[in-house]
Amino acid sequence: MRRKLRLLRVFLAATLSASLEYRLNFIGALLTSLGDSAVALLGLALFYARPEAGSLGGWSYPQALLVVGFFMLTQGFISVVLQPNLNRVAESIRTGTLDFTLLKPIDAQWSVSTRNLNLLRLGDVLVGLMILGYALARLDQVTAAGVLLAALLFVCALVTVYSLWFMLATTAFWFVKTDNVTELFNGVFGAARFPASSFPAPVRIALTFVLPVAFVTTIPAQAITGTLTPALTLLAPAIAGAAFLAGRLFWLYALRNYTSASS
Repeated sequence: MRRKLRLLRVFLAATLSASLEYRLNFIGALLTSLGDSAVALLGLALFYARPEAGSLGGWSYPQALLVVGFFMLTQGFISVVLQPNLNRVAESIRTGTLDFTLLKPIDAQWSVSTRNLNLLRLGDVLVGLMILGYALARLDQVTAAGVLLAALLFVCALVTVYSLWFMLATTAFWFVKTDNVTELFNGVFGAARFPASSFPAPVRIALTFVLPVAFVTTIPAQAITGTLTPALTLLAPAIAGAAFLAGRLFWLYALRNYTSASS
């Protein structure tokens, strides 16, 4: 693990050096982050702006803002870590550069998941933290235990998102292009900007147990508001662990069937 962390520090330094060569890109990326957050907030603003609007699926406006904050944090994780790394898996398989990765004395999954980081999209993370801070300031009876539990559940959520995205990227061993699959994931993940209870029952069940989008944003927000059930609290890390194990086994299975570009 210490060796992996040293490599991650090297990757971060190299990425930061490359990013600073195009400083104007940071402004463009920040504007993109602000635009994404504006889109996420627009739906809530339009709903709560109506005089007859009470709550969205039982969520008040500050509570719904928690969901948007966790959504932006997750979007930042996807933009900074997942997209620049896992979207390149298909290209590395097609061009044969994955062969060099497999020859290195480091776990290949770790390497393909952390080698390239888009630090220009850290604005998504900053915007998400600002939204969360504003929402917490507007809420009453927020406890340190609730915030800590939300942080732990959000880590589980990131593991789940990574594992699902990694499994989609691993299908590149059999399919040349996987861009459409990841775009499909992005389309479904867009529903995470709203509380799961705001959707009809069939959709809510699908977003909770079929594609666990609710565990990414709604469940951590419920931990802060104190409405999270013990069953869901225990289910979140179980889903994260199962998803990570499935992604790892699927990756190892794909490598066993990989004949390399030079074969």
